[in-house]
Amino acid sequence: MKKTALTMLLALALAGCASKPQPPDWQPNAKSALDGFTDAWLHGDTAAADAEFARARRETASTGRFDNVAQVELVRCAARAAALVYDCPGYTALAPDATPAQQAYAAYLAGQWQGLNAGLLPEQHRAVVTSGSLAGVQDPLARLVAAGALMKAGKITPADIANAVDTASNQGWRRPLLAWLGVQEQRAQAAGDAAAVQQIRRRIALASES
Repeated sequence: MKKTALTMLLALALAGCASKPQPPDWQPNAKSALDGFTDAWLHGDTAAADAEFARARRETASTGRFDNVAQVELVRCAARAAALVYDCPGYTALAPDATPAQQAYAAYLAGQWQGLNAGLLPEQHRAVVTSGSLAGVQDPLARLVAAGALMKAGKITPADIANAVDTASNQGWRRPLLAWLGVQEQRAQAAGDAAAVQQIRRRIALASES
């Protein structure tokens, strides 16, 4: 009786596993490559970032679907915006065939907020459009992406610039840290704060060490 019951339980367990098919290989492969791209980009390793992104794009292009490839390109656009780099030619070529949500996110990253439907954005970015600040954005990378979008839209505040600097610094993300320190340096120069300029330059030199 016990053996029969055990056999039935094993059969049910196997049936349960069989009812949940594994995702196609391209999905985990693309995610792994995108994660590698993002990490390498934020840490300033351009060669590794380019190689990982090319792998992610190949995996998604194998589906022949514009939305899949556009999503990969938007990940790159977002990571670049976090470091104040806004050109995004890979996505631009796909924009006419992107989904409405993807088009809204691209407009958000590009600072094109006039008439933007914030409800189409990822949840953590909706409040950024309505409030014009980083308050409430908990994820470090999302916070830097939001800061980049605010900067492009001309809505960034000194407090949010400092927040972006601190976020990049705490994560050890060299590329966005140097970009945001550069913003602080420019603003200190404009304000005629020589002491702040020198302190920021020393910090830039330190973060630039290889």
